[in-house]
Amino acid sequence: MKKLMPFLASILVLAACGSTPSSAGKEYVIYSDNAFAPFEFLDTAANAYTGVDMDLLAAIAKDQGFSYAVKNEGFDAAMGAVQSGQADGMIAGMTITDKRKETFDFSEGYFQDGQILVVAEGSSISGLEDLNGQAAAVKTSTQGADYAQSISDQYGFTLQFYEDSPTMYTAVINGINAACFEDFSVIGWAIKNDGLALKTVGDIINPGAYGFATKKGSSPELLDMFNKGLASIKSNGQYDEILARYGY
Repeated sequence: MKKLMPFLASILVLAACGSTPSSAGKEYVIYSDNAFAPFEFLDTAANAYTGVDMDLLAAIAKDQGFSYAVKNEGFDAAMGAVQSGQADGMIAGMTITDKRKETFDFSEGYFQDGQILVVAEGSSISGLEDLNGQAAAVKTSTQGADYAQSISDQYGFTLQFYEDSPTMYTAVINGINAACFEDFSVIGWAIKNDGLALKTVGDIINPGAYGFATKKGSSPELLDMFNKGLASIKSNGQYDEILARYGY
């Protein structure tokens, strides 16, 4: 019985951390965003993070038999944790880009999305030209922020940076900023499910794929398992089931 107790205790710790049992031995530390519905968000009733990314990661880990613990610390914090070696990987609705490939290794893409201009529901802004002389909100380290920076001089607007999407949305709704740039599927979810007084303007910008990321050159075995697991859950129907839970 004395020998059994530490084993049972370790199982309880894994369960508390949201880990998936594994015969591989190592427990991977995976960082994620903390407010990016429907990909990762806090289910207040269960007091646990859920979403497309969380469900995909769980299904892939189970398929491949690896153990992990998730830390939902925010997008910028997740990137920093991977770069510093504090995390083995991150899954946070992260668009795969050539610039990011200089620092990160990516899995195969698991979801297609792009950015879009977002304004308050009653705003008269109908395009980028109307941002001249105004301030736009962006989320730190995101593809939307990179895009906004690349065109800010051309269209004559300034940027204000925020750490999470909800704070950015509030700034636009309250008129602190004239607009923001956000991933299309994410803002669509927020408007539909949270009833935010926002609307999208124009077409999707910079379409691309989300990928699971690791520090460049650090975890080829984890990426390999992710890719194999992703292919497996696509072939057995789990992938489509997960997306359907969130309206895709």
